[in-house]
Amino acid sequence: MRWPRLLYCLAFATAPPSWADIAPAKWVADALERTRAPGVAMGVSNGGRSRIAAGGLRAIDDAATVTENDLWHIGSITKSMTATLIARLVEAGAISWDDTVGETLGEVVTVDPAFADVTYDELLTHRAGLPANMSMLASRSLSGSLADRDMMADRVAYAQAVLSEPGEARGTFSYSNAGYVVAGAMLQQSTGQTWEALMQAHVFDPLGLRSAGFGPPGTTDSVDQPRGHRGLILRAIPPGPSADNIPALGPAGTAHIGVVDMLTYLQAHASWDTGFLSLDSWTRLHTAPSGGDYAMGWAITPQGWLAHDGSNTMWYATVGFVPDTDRAVFMAANFAGWGAVARAMAQGGIAALED
Repeated sequence: MRWPRLLYCLAFATAPPSWADIAPAKWVADALERTRAPGVAMGVSNGGRSRIAAGGLRAIDDAATVTENDLWHIGSITKSMTATLIARLVEAGAISWDDTVGETLGEVVTVDPAFADVTYDELLTHRAGLPANMSMLASRSLSGSLADRDMMADRVAYAQAVLSEPGEARGTFSYSNAGYVVAGAMLQQSTGQTWEALMQAHVFDPLGLRSAGFGPPGTTDSVDQPRGHRGLILRAIPPGPSADNIPALGPAGTAHIGVVDMLTYLQAHASWDTGFLSLDSWTRLHTAPSGGDYAMGWAITPQGWLAHDGSNTMWYATVGFVPDTDRAVFMAANFAGWGAVARAMAQGGIAALED
């Protein structure tokens, strides 16, 4: 899902009550009634305390109920995690912000001259001129599950598909999942490790995000986690190739996580945790290019908050935080919902982040 949808909702949703009046349990009950989502969860933090609620069903065709410890697919919210990973690797000296597509991938990918000098900055702020995605036809060759695919090879193949032909105007904002996959391919080429392994070692483990992982959560044999849903008549999709985007898309949007761990991640960003990244890195991650309102995996709202939504069309999630505070919110549903879920989350998000 394109980020302006969240920004629009946050800017124009009906004014909600103040944060002090927000009860996650009430929001969960209201969202279940208003959105048709089988299950939803909300976590808010402020003033050194967090509140969490969850409700509904993990799957529409099963009696298992959602718990506060369940895992949620977060789609494009993964993008800020990829940008955070890149900042960590820059500080570790493994890569440089000025590394270019041509220098890094030129030996394994045919790079059109229009992309040769593109840097991580341009990829992460959607200003590289790349298409939104690789073609549907090309993506079929990369379908499958994470355990069955070679991520090193798949991301090179993805990069080859989008870098070999000229794209849109470089320097102009154009939301691109492909740009984040190319950034992931660059990381892999520079380090010799998959994006998944790098994310685990440099972001998930240092922040203690034990619930974080990749692809749809849970197992096929039992409804041990929420499942995404699709269709006019809702149908639960068990974990597997049909339950998510192609695994190669990971850097742009295939992570999952629990509510508590997501609040931990958001609080690191909101507080500019200098034990995790330097002030220079936090500034770079949270600052949009001149004249823009999209930083590195973060939309900057009219209120000055940083926020993003994510969906693989079967799940929907929203995050937001107020810089220089510990006010943060995470909301998730196991159904994307034709706009109803986005509207409900926008109102809840404003209420959680307002003074």
